[in-house]
Amino acid sequence: MKPAPSQRHYGMDWLRVGAFVLLIFYHVGFSFTPWGYQTPTRGVVGWAEIPLLGLSAWRLALLFAISGYASAALLKKDGDNRAFLKSRILRLGIPLLFGLTVVVPPQPYMGLVNSGYDHGYGYFLLHDAFRFHKVGYEVLPATMHMWFVIYLLAYTLALCAALMLLPEAWRAGLRRGTERLLSGPALLPLGIGLIFLIRMLPYGWTDMHNFLQDRSAHLHYFGMFLFGFLLRGSEPMRAAIARQWKLALVLGMLGYAWVMGDTLLYPGNIPTPADWQQPLSFAKSVQCWGTVIALFGIADRYWNFDHRWRTTLVEAVFPIYIAHQTVMVFVSYGIRDMGLGALAEFLTLCAAVAGGSWIFYLIGREIGPLRPLIGLKRKRARKTSDETKPALASAG
Repeated sequence: MKPAPSQRHYGMDWLRVGAFVLLIFYHVGFSFTPWGYQTPTRGVVGWAEIPLLGLSAWRLALLFAISGYASAALLKKDGDNRAFLKSRILRLGIPLLFGLTVVVPPQPYMGLVNSGYDHGYGYFLLHDAFRFHKVGYEVLPATMHMWFVIYLLAYTLALCAALMLLPEAWRAGLRRGTERLLSGPALLPLGIGLIFLIRMLPYGWTDMHNFLQDRSAHLHYFGMFLFGFLLRGSEPMRAAIARQWKLALVLGMLGYAWVMGDTLLYPGNIPTPADWQQPLSFAKSVQCWGTVIALFGIADRYWNFDHRWRTTLVEAVFPIYIAHQTVMVFVSYGIRDMGLGALAEFLTLCAAVAGGSWIFYLIGREIGPLRPLIGLKRKRARKTSDETKPALASAG
């Protein structure tokens, strides 16, 4: 059954909230892996990379796809490409500038202090933080976790340019062609194949978080963003996902099984032999696309319901994302000499990051001038009648 375009899909809200909750666990857990991270821990936990590899192949692809889905809903609500572009620049650009100038700088500063930097924070801000140079091991100015917002804003600008410049007939033809491909049996093999080909480009599955270098990441994530954007208004694609999400889930688990087996054979920073690198990349592609499709299907089928906490949690997601990594860095340095075991340190970090980020949101939402800085509207929005009715889930 096709929902009215103005209806809100609660399942996508819950999926977005869940994805960002997993992000906190992922970033905290990363500190215990041999992969290297910016926060100090008591040392490497040998098996920590196993659960993280269950998330790493698909977590960002999912977030960009959800962002595309939300962008389509917002465009429908704004009703005009220019109004949509203006609202996106304000809602993403202002928090981006705030994050890069206020929230992020303490992260590289703490790293520099840990490696012998003997200047105060004021000196760091005035002389080092925003100069394009390298101090110690830190490349400044740092973007840290705000790279995601930079990429999302760039993809939004590219989408708006296409919507404004391409003739309506071209846009309609592209939509029909893509919808035809992704609403039939090609949904799973086509997505897997495209991701595999894209990740064969330089740097492979290693995202550089450098806007000018991340060719494979841009193709992958911008493609996922466009997929989510198209999905919002496509009942044939929703129906295809409803038919195939169980198979997609099985494929995603099989892909993860291969990745996990490779990690057990070649743990830590031991490189996978050259002959097995392409099969590993293909397994990650299967894991990525299969998991994303499965989660969209599950959200559409089972999670499309409202709850009194939904509005608050959805609003809190972006502010929590802005704050979480800086909170984690401060707490990590604060507890590093306490002699905590790995489990105690992990739980302490999770609780502190979640709690500190939540406090950041609670304070910011109550102060009008601060709300736009953390990604919120200047004034609280009233619940509309459209948000009291969920979009109907596709027949499963």
